[in-house]
Amino acid sequence: MAKGIVAAGHKLTMQAAEEVLNEGGNAFDAAIAAFYAACVAEPVLASPGGGGFLIAHAKNQQPIIYDFFVQTPKNNKVDEIDFLPIVADFGEAQQEFHIGYGSIATPGAIRGVFDIHRDLSSMPMQELVKPAIEFSKQGILTNDFQAYILDIVSPIFLHSSKAQKIFSSPKNTGDLLSAGDVYYPGDLINALDAIAIEGDRLFYEGEIASEIVKACQTSGGLLTRQDLSEYQCIKRTPLSLDYKGCRILTNPPPSSGGVLIAFALEMLQNTSTDNYSFGSYESLMSLISAMEVTQAARLNKKLELDELYKLLDKNLITEYVDKVQRAAKSYRGTTHISIIDDKGNMAGLTLSNGEGCGHVLNDTGIMLNNMLGEQDLNPHGFFQWIPDRRMTSMMSPGILHFKDGRHVVTGSGGSNRIRTALMQVIVNLIDHQFSIEKAVQSPRLHFEDGVLNIEGQFAPEVIEKIIMRYPKHQIWPEPNLFFGGAHSVMQAGANFSGVGDCRRGGVSNSLS
Repeated sequence: MAKGIVAAGHKLTMQAAEEVLNEGGNAFDAAIAAFYAACVAEPVLASPGGGGFLIAHAKNQQPIIYDFFVQTPKNNKVDEIDFLPIVADFGEAQQEFHIGYGSIATPGAIRGVFDIHRDLSSMPMQELVKPAIEFSKQGILTNDFQAYILDIVSPIFLHSSKAQKIFSSPKNTGDLLSAGDVYYPGDLINALDAIAIEGDRLFYEGEIASEIVKACQTSGGLLTRQDLSEYQCIKRTPLSLDYKGCRILTNPPPSSGGVLIAFALEMLQNTSTDNYSFGSYESLMSLISAMEVTQAARLNKKLELDELYKLLDKNLITEYVDKVQRAAKSYRGTTHISIIDDKGNMAGLTLSNGEGCGHVLNDTGIMLNNMLGEQDLNPHGFFQWIPDRRMTSMMSPGILHFKDGRHVVTGSGGSNRIRTALMQVIVNLIDHQFSIEKAVQSPRLHFEDGVLNIEGQFAPEVIEKIIMRYPKHQIWPEPNLFFGGAHSVMQAGANFSGVGDCRRGGVSNSLS
């Protein structure tokens, strides 16, 4: 009998989860092992210095969201802030980020992983870090996708001498790792091993905490010892909605992604999307319209974090649904891991380090996040955030329960594109009844701020007709990480299937 299914953004991340499942661990053990492996195998996307969310549905228990996303510091003023802009080049688009010690928000990843372990795991933490340690000792081969994203954010990983030392190519001094290069994250794996042995207190109250505070105090950062010692993982009830007979569980406020996905799906709830063929003009116009009014509702209402649920008010839904029906007739660094085990436990883990602050913490190999330097997460302007508050996020790990007994775990990276990527995967699964692989790998589009981005694999005549309606557009010739990375898995009785999104180097494998 199959022992489960894993989908992730890197072969080693998947392999770590598989090893744990093969040893008798459950989906949550596997998710923790995958976290450690992602920190060493996907260093641009995952870090102990970042944050994330886990949606957990343990067999015969109520589903729960573990929110261990980053927190704003208690203080938003410092005499000399280390905070500077860099530009990430996606080829077809560019995006500005800010880095430096002043861009670091209070990290939550380690506290979250340990809370998950305390509540749901069946194996010792030291066993769960072992795969990552073994991979690191053998040396990690840089694959094409990791080299690609490292090149995109190269100004960050060339910013400090310590970062350069870790991520420099062994073949070309001064260049970052390229495809085929092998690197050894020695200090990082030593730090992860120490954390696994000593517990999360090492990171939040012990020597690592001291190093974080020292670096911030002496180099223009905001974090204090109190920020770290008082950080808590928060357990939340998932946002639940029914879409055309399927129950969907996703991330609730204060994160915005789940609410915006739910709002967009409500826009499509009473449309004829399921009667339109995939990629048709009518189908794509329905999706674009849902994206357009979702953004409009969000901006028009100017909702604070504790007011996001107002977007799901029935009167507001009715107000905007008609606009969708009429229309239909006429880069953040994030990775995701989806796991279902043979006992029916489901885990969806989404992780982010922003793009990294550009500095590596002394003797730890850890690059902390730059969440205070991301415009997407600071809509009111930099350093205008409310102190000591969870930052909002588009990250939306989710679970779909179908009436016929199928279950899907999904999630994505991709900054503001997360909500539209997952909306399209859900519509593909439910409205178009696609397989999990086809639902994820089919071309996507994204509408925001008056600009339509569209992958060029749709029919040329449909694209031509649509862009006449949207003169501000960008056609992407190939599938691109810009549109997210929805690594997803499905269980149908005793059968498992999964897919790693090709846009972000994804992989999947069913264990038997």
